[in-house]
Amino acid sequence: MSADMALQAGLLAHLAADSGVQALTGDPPRLYDRAPAGAPYPYLSLGRHESRPLDGDDTSLSEHRLTVHVWTRRQAFGELKAITGAVSAALHNAAFSLDGGYRLVLCQIVYTDHFEGADTRSVHGLVRVRALLGT
Repeated sequence: MSADMALQAGLLAHLAADSGVQALTGDPPRLYDRAPAGAPYPYLSLGRHESRPLDGDDTSLSEHRLTVHVWTRRQAFGELKAITGAVSAALHNAAFSLDGGYRLVLCQIVYTDHFEGADTRSVHGLVRVRALLGT
């Protein structure tokens, strides 16, 4: 298993178990790697994920920046901000386990963003996450 896949799986499991995220996106929460066509609002999906090695003399680290997309109805900017807030609260300084022999060293929120969706039905939010993984 790659570090990217370990982080994705751990992050999704952590969000799925969070009561704040569940309260706003359903139980079980609507979390997708890629959302299916016609997914009911609101939902979360994963987006861009970049990674780079940060190896040191005696340690093997990698830095990851991952985007969580939040989608809700066009008239629901308040709901959108509540969901990005719940995702941020669940992930900022979070500690969760990873498979594949990786360990989460650091998980922080870099920023959130809220804007009109490209269609006439939705508004869109981003939560950008920075994580350091060690082996």
